[in-house]
Amino acid sequence: MASEGKGTKGGERLAAVLRFTRRQRIEHHVMAALFIVLTATGLPQKFYDAAWAGWMVRLFGDLDFMRWLHRMAGIGFAGFTGYFLIAVTVDVLRGGTALSIVPFLSDLKEVYHGLLWAAGLGERPAAGRFDYREKLEFWGMLLGSGVMIVTGLILYFPLVTTRWLPGEAVPAAKTAHSYEAMLALMVIVVWHLYNAMFRPGVFPLDTTIVHGRMTLERLREEHPLEYDRLFPGDSGGRRAE
Repeated sequence: MASEGKGTKGGERLAAVLRFTRRQRIEHHVMAALFIVLTATGLPQKFYDAAWAGWMVRLFGDLDFMRWLHRMAGIGFAGFTGYFLIAVTVDVLRGGTALSIVPFLSDLKEVYHGLLWAAGLGERPAAGRFDYREKLEFWGMLLGSGVMIVTGLILYFPLVTTRWLPGEAVPAAKTAHSYEAMLALMVIVVWHLYNAMFRPGVFPLDTTIVHGRMTLERLREEHPLEYDRLFPGDSGGRRAE
């Protein structure tokens, strides 16, 4: 996930850096599409007695098709998560991806100063390529995906599961699957959509995930340590390409 675009080109100073590659943007869009399908087909099953749930079922045709689509999207989600982990591991081993998304103890200090900044009691903490909020969201998504995949497989293959685990594993998986799904939905709606669409400075949409580039002005403001890494000794910023 290394940034690109540093330096100059033809004597002109660059206006932006490449924050997300084309592959990373496609991965984001695929994950978002799978999440939307899983949510649209999963919520009506959880809240089956609500009036809107019946409307959703009719929108998909019938309950059997909705359940089938939910399972197929779940299998796709599991496969895509496996691909993502393998692809990132290969990138890291080849040296093409830095471990900038990995949390370190220094992030705890950033969390503390971030809370003070949010309360108006201090300055914004200096962040690297990813700040503590982005790291928290990424690892929460990854760990939550693991819970959803494991519990989803248990619910998909209950007879196989009970050959190796006690029968209580199936209702336990159903409960965990349901509540983890609600937690993921709340994080996306309350946290991710706010930061990606409604946060001051990006409203109505943070287009970085669309074209992959971030302006140097914004990089210097939101990720100053990354800016210093890309442009050591440059305190004045750079101008457009």
